[in-house]
Amino acid sequence: MSNFNVHGQENVVASGFYVPNRLSVHACKTLNYLLQGRLCYMTDDAFPPALDVAEYLNSKHIPIYRFNFRHGSPLSAREHIHNLLQQGKSVIFLPGQLARVRGALTDVPSLFLEYVEHMNMPVVPLFFGYYGTRFDTLYREAPEKDSREEFYVLPQLPAGTQGMGIRLLSVWMEKGMEIFSAQPLLQESLTTHLVRALHKYGSTTMIDGMNRSSTPYYKILGVAMTVAKRLRKRGEKRIGVILPPGPAGTICLLACLLAGVTPVMINYATSRTSFESTVRQAELKVFITARRFMAKLPGFAWPPAEQLILVEDFLSALPKPCLIGNVLLARFAPASLLCKLHSTDTRRGEDEAVMLFTAGSTGEPKGVTLTHRMIMANMAQSCCRLSLDKERILGSLPLFHSFGLTIALILPLLRGRPICTYPNPTEARTLCELIEKYKLTMLCATPTFARAMLRRAEAYTFATVRYFIVGAERLQPELEKEFMTRCGIQLLEGYGLTEAAPVCSVNLPDGERVRGSAFVVPSIKSGTIGQLLPGIAVRITDVEDDEKILPSTKRGMIWLKGPNIFRGYVNKPDFNKSLFKDGWFKSGDIGQMDLDGFVTLAGRISRISKIGGEMVPHEGVETAVAEIMKLNSEDGIKISITGVLDEQKGETLVLLSAVPEHADPAVERDVLSMLRTELAKRGLPNLWAPRYIVAVSSIPVLASGKLDLQRCRQLANEALFGKQEE
Repeated sequence: MSNFNVHGQENVVASGFYVPNRLSVHACKTLNYLLQGRLCYMTDDAFPPALDVAEYLNSKHIPIYRFNFRHGSPLSAREHIHNLLQQGKSVIFLPGQLARVRGALTDVPSLFLEYVEHMNMPVVPLFFGYYGTRFDTLYREAPEKDSREEFYVLPQLPAGTQGMGIRLLSVWMEKGMEIFSAQPLLQESLTTHLVRALHKYGSTTMIDGMNRSSTPYYKILGVAMTVAKRLRKRGEKRIGVILPPGPAGTICLLACLLAGVTPVMINYATSRTSFESTVRQAELKVFITARRFMAKLPGFAWPPAEQLILVEDFLSALPKPCLIGNVLLARFAPASLLCKLHSTDTRRGEDEAVMLFTAGSTGEPKGVTLTHRMIMANMAQSCCRLSLDKERILGSLPLFHSFGLTIALILPLLRGRPICTYPNPTEARTLCELIEKYKLTMLCATPTFARAMLRRAEAYTFATVRYFIVGAERLQPELEKEFMTRCGIQLLEGYGLTEAAPVCSVNLPDGERVRGSAFVVPSIKSGTIGQLLPGIAVRITDVEDDEKILPSTKRGMIWLKGPNIFRGYVNKPDFNKSLFKDGWFKSGDIGQMDLDGFVTLAGRISRISKIGGEMVPHEGVETAVAEIMKLNSEDGIKISITGVLDEQKGETLVLLSAVPEHADPAVERDVLSMLRTELAKRGLPNLWAPRYIVAVSSIPVLASGKLDLQRCRQLANEALFGKQEE
């Protein structure tokens, strides 16, 4: 039996209008008690409540009034509610059953929230949710025996003709974040959970896509335990890991955690300057890599030989009896003993787990410490939304990429799901072969890598795929449409930040329709980055004034709050002060949220130019220009918009183009004139028209597939002004 906890009884209002995010029998019983039986419910005929709820209300002779929210007017609904309130009753909106996916914030359809927007009457929000103590019980349609049900009566929201619907959504979201953040699970050790999972799912295998070999999880754990003992003796605080996804990279990551050492996942696709900055900021003196991997990257700024631990040499030097003994321990000894032998609970909660460095697309890479709490939170948040019971995951994103590290590696390890790894996400043909051969069901990629896979794919390549999640850059509508047309696959755009460990939101396939219900809570909307994961809240402020809070439906600066959000960049206290306010993190992204909870991005603040006092989004211009020029997604990234200084207007736009025709300076004036005309036909202001074209051989991108924004600006300034930076 679950625990049912009631909070906020002091917020109960006699003869009030209550709107819960969802209801259960327990919640209905509580309301009946708090309101002393003077209550009634209101719902839509095509929105039937759960059977047990309806049976309880009927048994207590609690009236249910019907109102057609699909066709009735907000004014008539308001009058109906007022009549009931004048009779001394409280009116509670009764959310029924509807199509949605697990982990949804609310069972209240946006149509009803739109009604509330225009009722101009005070509303008492109610928040109800299930919170458990294991990954697979963090959210359930019905509570498990070890979960708790939290029911909150929140402070009444004053009447207002605008914004009531989004205010309800926001207070539900913030309360959900608060409860989620308080779970004891988040204070536990990631290392302990990994050991327990690798022991429990020991027979599950990791497939090395390079040689098609399979390594069971218990063997990975046993080898990692052996390596950890050697690493612990070195006494290092942090060790750099320069390895691709695969068994070796997994073993070294786990060995560092077991040894109480922070693994720093090194970006081996970065420049010498960025690598040296990473080493300096993380205070690294020792690095783990493999001789075979070094041979593949002769241009990388490898550290001196005396600072390198080579996996091949290290493993061959391990005493065979010790190695075999640890593998047998991992297979047959109790997980509790393994955890005790390695003191896995020593580091937990806010202690360092892993360190990553941002890609440096806009400047010097910045260090981000992912704590045990952050990773545990984001893994739990992901489990709330994704059903991973049968998934087989492709792990091809690099381990220095936050999504590749957590969602494509740590999450399936925790859930005991098979992983097929491959060290190069750009080798699309091989990835397609692996997807077919091993019947993989969950893929994670950037749109750039997905585009390359599509060029190599057959119609049946993705036949087994249930989730194809893309992020890190904007998903172009043309690519989304082409995937559906050619392969029948819906790309699921998500959004994340290294600073958020990393997933914040994602689109998912819609839930199955509920028979007899006309309502849905959609799980996917094209052009958005999806709904926020449970336990994350959003706030919108004016782009130029952090103090000015806007309704979340208005476009502005996105601020995030939740247990997966970091506390600041490594050794940058002054810079960090500008990023946080009352626990909210300033993401640097511009966007807004709708009444279904979907977030739409307009671009990063670093990708917005202020021209003549107006904010012009580079990505919006790129999308429009690509449409005008009829650029095909199969051709890859051919254009990019960047900004340069302008004495009169502050900034002006530059079109970087890898289109061959644009290499001829004689065509620049005609192309720019054509773009101005076509942009105007689309109703876009003249400020959106690029002023210059800079021809390049290729558009600079990072290893993740993201645009290299710093290099784009450099190219523009070098071509126009003969200098590297504005």
